[in-house]
Order: sequence, then structure tokens, then C-alpha cells
Amino acid sequence: MIKVSVLYPNTPDGRFDLDYYRTRHVPLVIDRCAGAIRRAEIERGVASVEPGSQPPFRIAGHLLFDSAESMQASLVPHIPELLADLPNFTNIQPTVQISEVLM
Repeated sequence: MIKVSVLYPNTPDGRFDLDYYRTRHVPLVIDRCAGAIRRAEIERGVASVEPGSQPPFRIAGHLLFDSAESMQASLVPHIPELLADLPNFTNIQPTVQISEVLM
């Protein structure tokens, strides 16, 4: 299983419209991937290790695919369209990590 994680750092001047992300952007991603996504998750950061601290990431989005090939075939062709939608909900530059799920 392959996981694509899109992490939005918790920046002081960052803007993030969670409602738009949940109701428009993530459904757009799922639609464009035409059934290749096995699961999509959205997490909101609440803290770091130290009590009362700010989380390092405001939002984390995760997409799970059966394989790297299915992820590349379904997601990569739509990257320009998906990146063009970012200004509609954030001014934060995300970090993307692609991982193999081991457990």
C-alpha cells in the first residue's frame, strides 16, 4: 500500500479554509483519481509533544493507494489542476511525502 501525505505547516501567517478543503478540494482529488484511492483522511493538528504547544502541521491529508503504479497513473496527470486549486483554500506551501505502508 502507498500513502501520499500532504502536510500543511502551521505558519504564523498561514491561511487555511478547512471547509473548502473538506467539501471541495479533497472530493476533487478523489474524483480525479477515478476509484484508485482506497482511503482518504484529513487530520487537524492539535498540539506537539510539549503540553500547550502548537502542532508543527495545521492540516495533514492522506491518500492511500494499492500501489505506486496506481497512484502515479491516477494522480500524477491531475497534479497541475490540483495545484491550481490550492489558492482557493490556503497560502501555505505543503510538504508532500510518499510512503510505503508497512503495518
